[in-house]
Amino acid sequence: KVFGENSYKVVETRKGSELEGLKYQRPFDYIEVEETGNLWTVVLGDYVTTTEGTGLVHTAPAYGEDDARVGRRYGLPTIHPVKPDGTFDDRVGPFAGVFVKKADPGLVEELREGGVLFRSEEYEHAYPHCWRCGTPLLYYAKKAWYAKTTAVLDDLLSENEGINWVPEHVKWGRFGDWLRNNIDWALSRERYWGTPLPIWRTESGATVVVGSVEELKELALDPEEVPDDLHRPYIDDVRVRHPQTGEPARRVPEVLDVWFDSGSMPFAQYAYPHSGAEGAEHFGRQFPADYICEAVDQTRGWFYSLLAVSTMLFGKSSYRTCLVLGHILDSNGKKMSKSLGNVIDPWEVFEKQGADALRWALYTATNPGNTRRFSEDQVDEAVRKYLLTLWNTYSFFVTYARIDSFDPRRDFVEPEDRTLMDRWALSELQLTVKTVTERLDAYDVTAAGRAVGEFVDELSNWYVRRSRRRFWKGEDDQDKKAAHSTLYECLVTVAKLTAPFTPFVAEGLYQNLVANADPDAPDSVHLAAWPLYEEALVDEGLSARMAAARRVVGLGRAARNAAAAKNRQPLREVVVVDESPGEGDLAEGVESLKDIVLEELNVKNLRFGAAEDVTHYDLKPNLGVVGPKYGSLVPGLRRALAEAPPAVGARAAAGEAVTVEVNGEEVTLSPEELLVEPTEREGYALAREGGLSVALDVRLDEELEDEGLVRELVHKVQNLRRDGGFEIEEGVSVGLRGNRRVAGLLGGRWGEYFKTEVLARELDLDAESEAGSFQEVSVDGEALMVRLEPAG
Repeated sequence: KVFGENSYKVVETRKGSELEGLKYQRPFDYIEVEETGNLWTVVLGDYVTTTEGTGLVHTAPAYGEDDARVGRRYGLPTIHPVKPDGTFDDRVGPFAGVFVKKADPGLVEELREGGVLFRSEEYEHAYPHCWRCGTPLLYYAKKAWYAKTTAVLDDLLSENEGINWVPEHVKWGRFGDWLRNNIDWALSRERYWGTPLPIWRTESGATVVVGSVEELKELALDPEEVPDDLHRPYIDDVRVRHPQTGEPARRVPEVLDVWFDSGSMPFAQYAYPHSGAEGAEHFGRQFPADYICEAVDQTRGWFYSLLAVSTMLFGKSSYRTCLVLGHILDSNGKKMSKSLGNVIDPWEVFEKQGADALRWALYTATNPGNTRRFSEDQVDEAVRKYLLTLWNTYSFFVTYARIDSFDPRRDFVEPEDRTLMDRWALSELQLTVKTVTERLDAYDVTAAGRAVGEFVDELSNWYVRRSRRRFWKGEDDQDKKAAHSTLYECLVTVAKLTAPFTPFVAEGLYQNLVANADPDAPDSVHLAAWPLYEEALVDEGLSARMAAARRVVGLGRAARNAAAAKNRQPLREVVVVDESPGEGDLAEGVESLKDIVLEELNVKNLRFGAAEDVTHYDLKPNLGVVGPKYGSLVPGLRRALAEAPPAVGARAAAGEAVTVEVNGEEVTLSPEELLVEPTEREGYALAREGGLSVALDVRLDEELEDEGLVRELVHKVQNLRRDGGFEIEEGVSVGLRGNRRVAGLLGGRWGEYFKTEVLARELDLDAESEAGSFQEVSVDGEALMVRLEPAG
């Protein structure tokens, strides 16, 4: 690139290291410098590459960290021809007062006129700029005050070993690398704002370091001049007397690096050690902190300054655990920036979905330590899947608790006197308490939050689903009180578990469920005791059996959906086929909870069967393999495999060899010689997961169709009750006309069932027509006129 294409001839090849020590004549001689040592000599640096530029770079120790390091190694002087404002000083002739970057074209032209410029061109490369105004920046060597952190490097590394970093890889990764490459800390800044450096210096150069306001007043030439506000400019007027020599001294102009202020927070907040016994007590109680949290970019900022300051002063870290947050990017993985227009205003999210929804999305989407993509869809999902589910479950409880005047203290039922479903819910609740507590103790907020979310889903979509009738029924018996007690305990405990994640929702639940009902309860969920794990309420056997039943139900629902069979249409049978290794307990668990499975799947019978009971296997020869081997037998093989009994197909599907008869001869085919295509047996809908298959017999007879029609009618009338504004427990009078089939069913065996479900006190199957009093509904494709009135 430097010499152009085909415009040069390679005479000799040398390594860069062989050029070390070569002398050259400097191209500019504006500044008089005594030529000593390694001035104007080729030196070596590992930061120079051949991928950018020529492999040779100009080195000026005053204007770059790498340059300064090389300069110290080779004994080069630090020459400063640039003033603090970025312009050349008077020594640089015609360029005096010119900003260094604007002087570039003139300097290049001077090199050309001097006959020492081989080639010049403009090219783009990385260069630091001010993040506010975009002005090019200049690295500038200046004298500064340093804290010799390298003297305590071993202590820093030792203390870091004892810190619990979350995620753990930060300890000896990003943060550990920073510590191992530690350099002394430049503490001073030439700024106006900030904590003044407490150093005074005499004209002879002697220094006085002041450690407290009291000491400053003792050393001040005029103690009355010591201001209450110790910042600039007031502190700069205070002169002190050197305690040994008596010389007057003025404060140096620098202020402290703000990160030193941040790192001093653990003791500065208590004014320790100048705040007496009370401050010492507060400090001793709070130091070191159990936990700090910030984003990953603080590894070189707050995390480091906290560790460095406390290690230098007290010999120990100021924190025990550090949770490091990853950065939040936009939905496309780009950094959020106003200039890109991809910044999401959190206040808009708060107004639209709520602060708790945002919290839940951030906690549970991925581990906080991971860099994440963010979109409002995640917040919508948090509302839909967790917050609405929790709130609807709470609303369900409150509705029926008010109807029944439930009092959690008066109507409490002992756990051992409750139903199997209640005991399952309490067992799962305690397992959730255990998991959430353990995960939060380990600072694993994502796993903790997900555990709460999973329990709320189980509570709503399993326990409440299975227990609705217990809340609906009119009898206020022990069974209903047990259901109320169980759901109440679950909701109160969830309110406490979710409080760190969704504080406002948790407070809303707690205030209504606990604070308003119990005058002795803590005023807030955030003042209440954390739930304690009660192992006595855990029934792991029941949990395992219920998990097996729920797994079968889940696959059964999937099979029903695949067959487009309505949920309210009862079916004849569900067949369970378990071929999972090590799953011998599934059959026992499902059988013990058979009634639950039947009701959830709306089927009449459950049986365990073999794969061939619900699956038909189409067997074909793998022609690419068997063709060369069996030749003329292939057509016979096709027929034999197509006519093979179900058991043969099942063995082939299991990966076993099978034997068939072809032209009176037995032929055994290996799995590689077979093609197996499983299909559902006619009349069945099938769903599989792992080694578990669940099939529903979707064939209907007249009796099943009748029951499905009545269930559909109940659903339609329930909707009319809701739309008509009837109270949940309010009885109604139902009038029907216009559908003979419905009238026949309700006039027979299904009448009482219908009346019970819709709370019908009266049922007229041939109601008189009155204008405006009837509403038309469709039942199984046929019109039906329905009239609802308050029961007389």
